[in-house]
Formats: sequence, structure tokens, C-alpha cells
Amino acid sequence: MTIRTLVAACGAALLSQFAVASTVFAADAPNHWVTAWATALQPIPQRADLPSLYRAPEVAGRTVRQIVYPTLSGKSARIHLSNEYGKTPLVIDDLRIARSAGGTAALGNGETRVTFGGKGAVSIPAGGELDSDTVAIDIAAGVPYAISAFMGPEQRIMAWHRVSNQVNYVSAPGNHTADASADSFRGRFTHYVWVTGLSVDVPSSATVAAIGDSITDGMRSSLNQNRRWPDALAHRLAGSGDRSTAIVNLGISGNRLLSDSPCYGDALVRRFDRDVLERPGVKTAILLIGINDINFAAMPPRSGLDCDFPHTSVTAPDLIAGYQRVIAVARHRGVKIFGATLTPASLPAPRESIRLAVNQWIRTSHAFDGVVDFDAALRDPAHPDRLQRALDSGDNIHPGDAGYAAMAEAVPMDAVVNLPRK
Repeated sequence: MTIRTLVAACGAALLSQFAVASTVFAADAPNHWVTAWATALQPIPQRADLPSLYRAPEVAGRTVRQIVYPTLSGKSARIHLSNEYGKTPLVIDDLRIARSAGGTAALGNGETRVTFGGKGAVSIPAGGELDSDTVAIDIAAGVPYAISAFMGPEQRIMAWHRVSNQVNYVSAPGNHTADASADSFRGRFTHYVWVTGLSVDVPSSATVAAIGDSITDGMRSSLNQNRRWPDALAHRLAGSGDRSTAIVNLGISGNRLLSDSPCYGDALVRRFDRDVLERPGVKTAILLIGINDINFAAMPPRSGLDCDFPHTSVTAPDLIAGYQRVIAVARHRGVKIFGATLTPASLPAPRESIRLAVNQWIRTSHAFDGVVDFDAALRDPAHPDRLQRALDSGDNIHPGDAGYAAMAEAVPMDAVVNLPRK
């Protein structure tokens, strides 16, 4: 068990009470722990006038049940919890994991209790992260699992992964972690909270981390269908017979390479270490980011909540310098990094020229360990600044399910997956 940051500040008494070790989880993780599922958090804007899209559900004294799909099988697991961006301790009084029976229903009676230092309850200080004890449970790749957390009596959601494309659930008041039926879980939301990783104990395996913005996040793909491009890549990998590589999705809708956002999370140059390099077993990353950097300068400022702030103008050299920063930290940690070309977005000529210059550099600079040419896979041959109609979700920016499948087919799987294991 481990806490990544800010442990010293929480006080010795709290650590003693909950038997939490103050060590960095990624550095100390045994080599056989491999991330099988993961998500990235972003802070929730703290304003009294939040629009409904940014209002978190009430969870105090209730049970939150989240559905995750691991992409690697194993006989034991660890669950990673994060209180990143929290202002108060994250208190969970009971945590269980079970196979999902569909929707909010779980098989058995919560199946397996998750502990932390042998205790069922845990408190994680503001800004901290924690791995559970080893959980003896069969994890099957591609199968849904229900992770149910009975929250402390004053718990609030301060951060989430906002666009999960997965329906999750909140119960009526009380501890319903062991409930197999859906009867108590009437609340629904489409975010992930607190649970940011599930690792399995599998020797000679590795994880490929997809990181970027809404196009990696799977915006406008089918709800509850796992049709994002990293999902399609996992399906392609399973069909090839590879059972030793996990694919995890660390995209955040609205995210930028160079600028933080009040809604869309830390700039990727700042979050890459936390969200990719600190994950157990990650050996490869696929980076697709930059279209929001190009676009947000042209977005009109909004009164109240302005998610596009700051409206920073960027050039192709600005973005290239940002990519080089990410490449350098990945190489320093021994992680291969593949650059993905920016996909068509029907941009006006000045912004399109930036996209084209960036793509030319990605393809020809040899700065990355390899290239994933998503632009070539999605563009209309007759109008290369646009998505193919059949691959477009309808907004001229985000692919639909067929477009995400085409992106997965464009990944050079032999280069990305068949890398030496360490």
C-alpha cells in the first residue's frame, strides 16, 4: 500500500490509525504488477453557479458503484484510489469488488472485500493516493467489474473523470456494497470518481497507455459500449491472441498540451508523469493532443464558468516544444512514446496550417519512437481538412464508433505492442 504525495502533511496520528505507508507507489511497485484499467482525474470547478453538467452527485453516507473493464487477466488485483484535488480526507468505510451482472447488479454478495493494511475502512489525506492490499479475485480481460464504495458521512466529490461514457451508480443512504441487486442503486451518473486504477499480478506483461484529449477519451462514442479507440485497440489485440498487453485510456475531454483549464484538467505536460509514468507496468504511451490548444484561443470568453480559459494562442513551434518535453520525461523513465497525428477538425485556414505543420513534424522529425497516423486514417481524401463522412460523429471534430474503430486499425500494433518487457 502506498501514498504518492503529501503524506507527511497529514500527520503521524492519521497514518498510524489507518496503517498507510508513506512511499511512492510507482517506484516501489513490484515488477509483476501491471495496470489493467485506469482513468485520469480532473478537478471540478468550485463555484456556486455551476451549470448542471458540472454538479457532482451527493454521495455522503451512500454507496457508489462504478463499472470498470480490465484489459488484462490475472488471479489477484490491487485497486488504486486517488484523492487528487481533494481539500479534505477521502473517507471510505467499506470497499468491495465483484463481477458485474449487468447494469448495477453484481454477482454474489459483493464477492470480495478490499482492505488497506488489513482494515476495511480507509482515510486518504487531501492530495494523497493509495493502493489497496492484494485482493484474491479472478480478473478476466474484457469482463465488467463492479467496484462498490460506502462513503464517509461527510464525503463530497471534488474531482472526477467527467466523460466516462459509462453509467455508474449511487445508492440510497447506507452501506450497499454487498447488495447484488440493483434495487438500492437509483442514482446514475456518467463519471469516474476516486477509483483511478486496477492492477493485476501478471509476470511478463505490460501496459500501453493512451493519453490525450476527447478523441482518446471517446467523446460521442456509444454509451456503455466500449467503442473508444483504445477499447477497439484492446479488442484488436485480444483477437490477435496477445494476452500479455493491457490497454488503458488516460484521455481527458477538453485537455490541452500546454494550458491548464478550470474544467478540463491539468495541461498534459504537467499530468503526464502522474497519469502515465507512475502507473505500474506501463512500457508504452500513445500521445494524441494539441487540437484544443489550437482551437481554444478562438473560443469567445464566457461570463461565469469559462472552461476554455486561458484562451492562449499557440504556434506549431510551441506545440513541438511541448511534445519534446513529454518525450524527454518518457525516455528518462524508459517508456516508449508514439506520436499520433492530429485529426481533421474542419479548421479555418490559419489554424489548419498549425495542425498541418505539427503533423509534418510528427511524421518526419523521428523525435518519437514511432508514429500513429490517425490523420491519414480519418481524413476525407477529397477534403483532407475534414473527417470522412462515414467516420464522423456529426460534429466535424469527433469520430463516431466507426471512426474510433478505424483509428485502432491505424495503430502499428507490431511496433507498439511487441516491445521488450522489463
